[in-house]
Amino acid sequence: MKAVVLISGNGSNLQSIIDNADRIDLQISCVISNNKNAFGLKRAESSQIRSCTIDPEKFNSKESFDEELIQKINQFNPELIILAGYMRILTPLFVSYYFGKILNIHPSLLPKFPGLNTHQRVIDASEKIHGVSVHFVTEELDCGPVVKQEIIDVESTDNAQSLAAKVLEIEHTIYPKVIHWYTQGRLKLTNNTNAKLDGKLI
Repeated sequence: MKAVVLISGNGSNLQSIIDNADRIDLQISCVISNNKNAFGLKRAESSQIRSCTIDPEKFNSKESFDEELIQKINQFNPELIILAGYMRILTPLFVSYYFGKILNIHPSLLPKFPGLNTHQRVIDASEKIHGVSVHFVTEELDCGPVVKQEIIDVESTDNAQSLAAKVLEIEHTIYPKVIHWYTQGRLKLTNNTNAKLDGKLI
């Protein structure tokens, strides 16, 4: 299945997807970044995957940026859009255009701690468990139906950096697994609230 991956930074999840692409029946047609300095672009280049950058500063609105992004993505006719550390909030225009075809990974146990700085917020809230969620993208930030989560224990010695490292390690396992469900046709978003795996509500 053809996919486009959107990134903004280091691209470690992108690397785990690249490394597993054959096994999960995925062809990455292009990697697109809103940050020309994203290290993930070098990862794509090293794997001989096409990549490009769209500079947000050249657009006068989020909608005009996303219109350009849609045009770029559509050159590759992908069946799946994968967000791998993409730090821009997608507009309703974009989400509705690709509805049911956008997956994201988020470093918390949604619906807890949407948005940024999740690891420090977990520490500040004295949480005992933390983790990662893979979800379908809908118009409301980090509120789309959760497909799969993995949990880690928060130890008394943990800080934001140690939690980030532990969460990232499980991200690299869980994301390719969920993507594979999608490429196999097992995973579908039926409407704004229902994700189904093998025809059963998750």
